[in-house]
Amino acid sequence: MGTTLLSDAMKIRIKRLSEAAFLPEYAHGPEEDAGLDLRAMEAATLAPGVPRTVATGIAIELPPGYEAQLRPRSGLALKHAITLPNSPATIDPGYRGEIRVILLNMGKTAYEIQAGDRIAQMVIARYEKVEWEEGELGDSARGAGGFGSSGR
Repeated sequence: MGTTLLSDAMKIRIKRLSEAAFLPEYAHGPEEDAGLDLRAMEAATLAPGVPRTVATGIAIELPPGYEAQLRPRSGLALKHAITLPNSPATIDPGYRGEIRVILLNMGKTAYEIQAGDRIAQMVIARYEKVEWEEGELGDSARGAGGFGSSGR
């Protein structure tokens, strides 16, 4: 079965802030991947336990009603204990600055990022606007049962 382009793909304006910046891309194509890989624009050393931002060299213009969620890459998490401490990070539609990824090395030794390394995934997601309506809440089977209320 061959790969085909999605004819109804959303168009999002993107700006390279440097000629060396990489555009986000699907590793296996948009039919198979939800997340686009983000690449580092710079080399960086991730010391254990110290959060650090890493530049991507890109800025985007999302349409109203959409956000970009930044998420860890599973391979970096499993092999090197590298994660995003604020995952999923949200890029709001009004933000026009550089996308920088907050990375955290949860391992025991420093980890080196090189320019061009895939450091995170970006998922574009729709969100709903909310207006609060104060009042009494309806009943439910769960009620106020919280942490651990459903057992093991």
